[in-house]
Amino acid sequence: MIEIENVTRRYGTTTVVDGVSLSIPVGGVTALVGANGAGKSTLLSIIGRILRPDAGTVRVDGLDVAATPGATLARRLSILRQENQVAVRITVRELVEFGRFPHSGGRLTREDVAHVNRAIEYLQLEPYADRPLDRLSGGQRQLAFIAMVLCQDTGYMLLDEPLNNLDMRHSAQTMGLIRQMAQDLGKTIIVVIHDINFAACHADRIVAMKDGRIVADGAPREIVTPETIKAVFGIDVPVHEVDGRPLAMYFA
Repeated sequence: MIEIENVTRRYGTTTVVDGVSLSIPVGGVTALVGANGAGKSTLLSIIGRILRPDAGTVRVDGLDVAATPGATLARRLSILRQENQVAVRITVRELVEFGRFPHSGGRLTREDVAHVNRAIEYLQLEPYADRPLDRLSGGQRQLAFIAMVLCQDTGYMLLDEPLNNLDMRHSAQTMGLIRQMAQDLGKTIIVVIHDINFAACHADRIVAMKDGRIVADGAPREIVTPETIKAVFGIDVPVHEVDGRPLAMYFA
């Protein structure tokens, strides 16, 4: 379980995460949604110890994130950041191998190689395994970074806007694979996402943020309502049920 207690983060006089408390049980997909500047990515970065809070605590399976040794935390929790560019020209396989560093220290064992191969296969990247990242499409490259996170073999995966800059087909494919990882592999996945309809279709739980605070938290059917969308995004949209899922018709 991930337990977040009264977490606050400020930049100067601006509070971007404001006293957030939240418990995320083991299993399933939790989507953090909200408008730009709501504090979603900042909260995710605090959970993953990319950022330190100005107040409050985060615990993962009872371990205080701020006090736990990095190598220990990296075996429990992995994170995909928005800024996932690499400066050197490496292949998909070489990138995925980085995910084993907390286990291997840079010296891959037979077990590490098996994890690398499984992650590449699971994300359907075998045809591109030896191809440099700069020769992949945006969707293929994003899947390679997710494979690196999966290869770390943690129970908790934090994905910060994994659909960023992806077209509709690759967005649907990526969210489908995220849902599949949670179901097939027993992962607990927290994903920051802008499109509330993708969250409605693939998440078990939606946590909606505005101005650094949680304003709604529940199952998609409870969150994807005209009232909540108005409160979170400031727009009036109808919501219709399609194949048993609530979808916001914000393009109407």
